Amino acid sequence: MSMLLTTTSAIRFTHEGHSPGIDEIVCEGCFPIYLNGECISYHVASPDLLAELGAGFVLNEQLAESIENVSVEENKIFVEADKTAKAMWGTESASGLTNLKKPRKISSSLQITSDAVFSVFETIQSEQWQKTGGLHNSVLFSDGKKLICCPDIGRHNTVDKAVGYAELNSIDRSACYLGCTGRQPEGMVAKVANAGIPIVISRAATTDRGVIVAKETNLTLIGFARQGRFTIYSHPERIIP
Repeated sequence: MSMLLTTTSAIRFTHEGHSPGIDEIVCEGCFPIYLNGECISYHVASPDLLAELGAGFVLNEQLAESIENVSVEENKIFVEADKTAKAMWGTESASGLTNLKKPRKISSSLQITSDAVFSVFETIQSEQWQKTGGLHNSVLFSDGKKLICCPDIGRHNTVDKAVGYAELNSIDRSACYLGCTGRQPEGMVAKVANAGIPIVISRAATTDRGVIVAKETNLTLIGFARQGRFTIYSHPERIIP
């Protein structure tokens, strides 16, 4: 059994009747994140890729420019960074904390084909989601290759984990693009922009603020990536027909 999933007894009802059975369900935990010894957040998340979660959260919320080291002890995530900044916290669309600092602008010459966008759609629906219906997913790509798949109960966590993976493996994020299952409101778009990833492709919707932030930060925002179609909301010059 994956550390993302567990089993529980359940009773299934249909019009024909009911029967006992076993269901696979997602796991969740609470993980405090420490930055240079100070606790900055308590994250409810799926219990894997925790070092990546800590590194990505610190970068995506503009709390540091780069990460020196990450360690995980039991359920605690310890991040060390050379240069840190104070955050002005607010709540975003999922009622989680987000830094209200203005998002960074992206500098990248990356372009991808429309076929590459369609190929992202085929990978972002994870096997664990098909089993449970309870996990979001972000998938990081570079040069047409899938680098990491990051399912999690929280859509924001999936982005943090993907970005943390890139940081901890010295991957140039300006040459990457990201596929996501979740909606793209302002807070999600800002995370991707702060990470320096120039293209985000979601199978879900965006919001008015999500589009505004994408335009302001030079991010190519794509939504409703489904079988045979997608919608570009900002900076379409990065997508080659």
